[in-house]
Amino acid sequence: MLLTGLSAAPLSSTFAQNYPTKPIRFIVGFAAGGGNDMIARTLGRKLSESMGQQVIVDNRPGAAGIVAAVIVAKAPPDGYTLFSGSISTLATHVSMQAKLPYNPLRDFVPITTTTLSPYLMAVHPGVPVTTVKDFIAHAKNTPKKIAYASAGAGSGNHLSHELFRHLAGIDMIHVPYKGAAEQLTSLIGGEVQMSFIQVQVALTQVRANRMRALGMTSAQRLPVAADIPTIAETVPGFEATSWQGVVVPAGTPRTIVERLHREIAKALQAPDITERLAADGTAAGGITPEAFAAFIKSEIEKWAKVVKTSGAKAD
Repeated sequence: MLLTGLSAAPLSSTFAQNYPTKPIRFIVGFAAGGGNDMIARTLGRKLSESMGQQVIVDNRPGAAGIVAAVIVAKAPPDGYTLFSGSISTLATHVSMQAKLPYNPLRDFVPITTTTLSPYLMAVHPGVPVTTVKDFIAHAKNTPKKIAYASAGAGSGNHLSHELFRHLAGIDMIHVPYKGAAEQLTSLIGGEVQMSFIQVQVALTQVRANRMRALGMTSAQRLPVAADIPTIAETVPGFEATSWQGVVVPAGTPRTIVERLHREIAKALQAPDITERLAADGTAAGGITPEAFAAFIKSEIEKWAKVVKTSGAKAD
């Protein structure tokens, strides 16, 4: 079983029945206002209602989520510290950081995925292209002249760009920023020519003519923007999905893991959450702890291959 940090020792029946008996801390590795923070706060409100104890979101930004991950890895395995992990903190950092101070597979017990969302490939309106095919041709005609913005070196967003660059056979300049907000601003301002932007944010900017949509990083077109083709329609084999999920410290008892999974999965199926996520081109999670563990392992392996073949570096 991949849940390597899961305690096999059963809880006492009294402890299991009474959990939780105090507020739960939900740690987020990024500043307030971002996608990771918003889903944590939405879930926090639902869990506070269903579990009868306040769930407090605690933002601990720093080092692309590493600071928060270390805090959770060292926390007591008692169910009172949750972590809103992401593709970067639980997968891509493994191959991008030479001395990652935690091990995603060893130091955490997965609970479930919360959201899965593709990016939208967008260019500044001044770039003379309207399709992915046009962009690739333009990039090949101007090697090392096109700059792309990422939400941070080593992030899932960064490696998604690198996968595209490698499969498309083009050379671009990486300009890392400290988060999605700065990444977006740089594209709108023309500091970079292209970027993969979160769908919900990108569509708003596209409709305001501040950027031009070229393609989705998903394997299939999204119902919310069915007129926008996938990148895979031009670059076979390309697919990149940003995701988030909840994990707890290794050693957390099985009973607590199962309770948290039930409550989070139930919250994610609430109509107000599923409808809001669907409108943003995002799918709600809710898979089992075992399935999430297997997913994390597969994502670590996938992006390690991308790092090796593309030569991506944590600038």
